[in-house]
Amino acid sequence: MDLQPQLILELAALGICTGFLAGLLGIGGGMIMVPFITFMLSQRSVDADLAVKMAIATSMATIIFTSISSVRAHHKRGAVRWDLVKGLAPGIVLGSMIGSLGVFALLKGSYLAIFFGLFVGFSATQMFLDKKPAPTRQVPATAGLMGAGGVIGFISGLVGAGGGFISVPFMTWCNVAIHNAVATSAALGFPIAVANVVGYIISGMSVQGLPDDAFGFIWVPALTVIAACSVFTAPLGAKAAHMLPVKKLKRVFASVLYVLAAYMFYKGITS
Repeated sequence: MDLQPQLILELAALGICTGFLAGLLGIGGGMIMVPFITFMLSQRSVDADLAVKMAIATSMATIIFTSISSVRAHHKRGAVRWDLVKGLAPGIVLGSMIGSLGVFALLKGSYLAIFFGLFVGFSATQMFLDKKPAPTRQVPATAGLMGAGGVIGFISGLVGAGGGFISVPFMTWCNVAIHNAVATSAALGFPIAVANVVGYIISGMSVQGLPDDAFGFIWVPALTVIAACSVFTAPLGAKAAHMLPVKKLKRVFASVLYVLAAYMFYKGITS
């Protein structure tokens, strides 16, 4: 698959938009990237089943780069709860590896597309209603944190997202202040991404029919261009968040997510 100028422009536009929206609304770019990358690959004669898997894997790979810049900003403000990162990370790595090395490789792309559509639809509803769980309990002990991390890592690996829509509500439910929960979720994005990407690469190595510019299930051109662009625009989105009506924008964005979720659901049931 040649890296033509048109493809570079498409990927750059996607990277610019996802980076800006991630900074503005505090969401990972996976929910936007996966449907668009799936569409791009499908237009380039990649099998529908592989297109979905490559889109999810590539989306997750970009989080490795975007999480680093995000965590640095949060850490400077002292907002990251590193004790929670330490408690959740082992379970996240284990859950991610089980998902990306086992279940992800075995499931058909159509099933993953349907699951992605349902997950994004649920997340969009959370965003639209601005629903936050009431803080009703304390942070669990080591075993509880490891179990929660396993669930976060596993589900994140199946949808190509950094886990924020699971980890932030979980931490808020455990009486963690919302700004600490968001910052800690950003820090958790790195182990989630690294563990899943390792699994995607290993499980994709033996798969037939992948394009020449794939590394395992990772679509290298998309990863390179999107990561390069999103790293620059995420800080701009974060600055804009202080000047724009974010709550209203979240409702508009949630409506867009419903459309993307419907596309992936349709892709899943027709492929």
